Amino acid sequence: MTKKLLSIIFLSVLTFSLVKADEGMWLPQLLQSMNESDMKDCGLQLTAQDLYDVNNSSLKDAIVALNGGMCTGEMISSQGLMLTNHHCAFDVIQTHSTVDNDYLTDGFWAMTRDAELPNEGFSVSFLVSIESVTDRVLEDLGEVTESERKTKLREIFNEISSEKSDGTDYNARVKSFFEGNEFYLMTYITYNDVRLVGAPPSSIGKFGGDTDNWMWPRHTGDFSLLRVYCAPDGSPAEYSEDNIPYTPKHHLPIQLDGVDNGDYTMIFGFPGSTDRFLTSFGIQEALEQTNPTIVQIRSEKLAIMKSGMDANKKTKIQYASKYAGTSNYWKYYIGQSRGLKRMKVYDKKVEIENKFTDWVNSGDEQRYEKFGNTLSLIEEAYEDNRELNISRTYLNEAIFQGAEIMYFSFIMNRKLANIPTDKEEKTMFMNEIREEAKEFYKNYNSTIDEELFSAMLEMYYYNVPHNQHPSVFKKIENQLLGFKALDFDYYAKDVFRKSIFSSEDKFLAFLENPYNMKLEKDPAYTTMMSIYDYYIEHHYAQRKSVRAKLDEGNRLFIAGLREMNPEENYYPNANSTMRVTYGNVGDYNPGDAMHYDFYTTIDGIIEKEDPTNDEFIVPEKLKELYEIGDYGKYADENGNLRINFISNNDITGGNSGSPVINAWGEIVGTAFDGNWEAMSGDIAFENEIQRTISVDIRYTMFIIDKFAGATHLIDEMTIAPTHLEKTIETDIK
Repeated sequence: MTKKLLSIIFLSVLTFSLVKADEGMWLPQLLQSMNESDMKDCGLQLTAQDLYDVNNSSLKDAIVALNGGMCTGEMISSQGLMLTNHHCAFDVIQTHSTVDNDYLTDGFWAMTRDAELPNEGFSVSFLVSIESVTDRVLEDLGEVTESERKTKLREIFNEISSEKSDGTDYNARVKSFFEGNEFYLMTYITYNDVRLVGAPPSSIGKFGGDTDNWMWPRHTGDFSLLRVYCAPDGSPAEYSEDNIPYTPKHHLPIQLDGVDNGDYTMIFGFPGSTDRFLTSFGIQEALEQTNPTIVQIRSEKLAIMKSGMDANKKTKIQYASKYAGTSNYWKYYIGQSRGLKRMKVYDKKVEIENKFTDWVNSGDEQRYEKFGNTLSLIEEAYEDNRELNISRTYLNEAIFQGAEIMYFSFIMNRKLANIPTDKEEKTMFMNEIREEAKEFYKNYNSTIDEELFSAMLEMYYYNVPHNQHPSVFKKIENQLLGFKALDFDYYAKDVFRKSIFSSEDKFLAFLENPYNMKLEKDPAYTTMMSIYDYYIEHHYAQRKSVRAKLDEGNRLFIAGLREMNPEENYYPNANSTMRVTYGNVGDYNPGDAMHYDFYTTIDGIIEKEDPTNDEFIVPEKLKELYEIGDYGKYADENGNLRINFISNNDITGGNSGSPVINAWGEIVGTAFDGNWEAMSGDIAFENEIQRTISVDIRYTMFIIDKFAGATHLIDEMTIAPTHLEKTIETDIK
């Protein structure tokens, strides 16, 4: 493959210059005007129209958002076969797992279409088009106060979206970009019949576990396969045996040549959120309050769950997904804080703000009138937020995401307050509630939840300022009439003994004769509501004011930066809309006297094996295949099997499962993680060391073919010509 050296004028991060091939999450409809030339300089062999075209098949038609943007997937056959990460399908795999059929441990492979497993509530959305509606939104918005702005925008968004989607199979929504300076209408078509086709055992799909999470070198086969189904006429449909595999407008060919150091790569996906324009005030809050608080709370939650999971196989299956979700961003926030400090991001942000202030003060009265109060607004917002940020973080992390009994009681109270009076409607409604309850209790362990209930309340009591304590804590203080020190375990035991929500049997029995007074006086619910109501009564108005100031300040700050640097191409923060990032495969130096190569091999899996540690168990069949050493067409030029590789593409959460695509539009890997040294990347991109970690597509194919024996899945894929075959074909022409 022809390799082109990047010729980049290095511009300081202080100016927010983002025209570098590695940094940037670009809107696909703007590639032709903003990025095509640079992409071709980096090695792209296609046109921008090949990547995004609303009238003809293009690469964007092979990319899907999972469940509204939780993860990304890609179509890899003309028969609806979809590739994503193992961890993106983890909930699906766990839901179908039992002690007798433990697909998390053993893996799952559907050898026929009839064996593919349906998944209620799982959807994929294809992007149809992106249209700018900025002028219309701003015109309809007119002159409104900041407090009125959100409500008015919501009305405008709903009107525009309805015009696009009413009477069609489309779903549309208007999204804000550059913190409210631009607006785009995103139109999708969503399919709700998505079935599990294949998943390796967790010893492959999650190899390395929490220890290797966010780390390089990596040796994880983080992939799974699903299939999208539709009605016989091709339209979206709920699950039905009559449905047929969906035929996508485009699917990605599989390239078995692999990648070399410096090769062009691009990633399509739906990144969730970044905060690249965050000010120094936001950095300070993250380092001093938010991040350490989240880490502290999640550390306790993880310890409690892990203890219960280690004691019982059924519990391990029940809590596998919950534990993984909690752990992922626990480690992320630890790494983010370290990265922000190491990169001195706070100091760099202060320099940006000083430049901005100088620019504002050096302009005319109109510029000062517009931007003069910008940074003051932002600073005031963070000052106001400081006094309530800890309690708000505890409300989110320790209460809403703490003991499940509290949030479940919260949801059920709201639903059961609206029981229909019509007999037939009531029967249907109560049956839906019962099904929801059965789904909840399937993965619920009251012993673990009681421990979480006690621990989270205790942490809240000792870490949230006492002048912000709701009345439930006075009740806990007085429960033993002063004869004993505070005992949160005693309170938790009493709540779980009395609550109708502490077991499936008790809740289903209550549903036979539900009445509001019992619901409203339930001790789990009253505990939840004591904390929630206190926050709403004492902090909500202040938080609303904080948000209004921040929204206005950030909108003005970004508008000012773009006006200050009119020659620069900016990309907006990620917001779960489709983006394209492009760059190159690349090794890196993470620290003094350290060098990391750009790929790993199966040798590393064998070297890491530890039969006593669940995170590093190697399946016997994989070891047998390693001993044989015949990797066939999936081997590299040295006859070895590559597992993962790294590139300098710019991704974040939501990009999990995104395809890594080469210069010819062929899939060469699946993105699944970032590297530890660059955990601050959502706020400040680290050019020299930020890397995307991906599964080499050849390892994915090897596991499907040689390990699982699911060759029928390989047969339905399109295998792209090798680079040598392309060269010969070009020479002939």
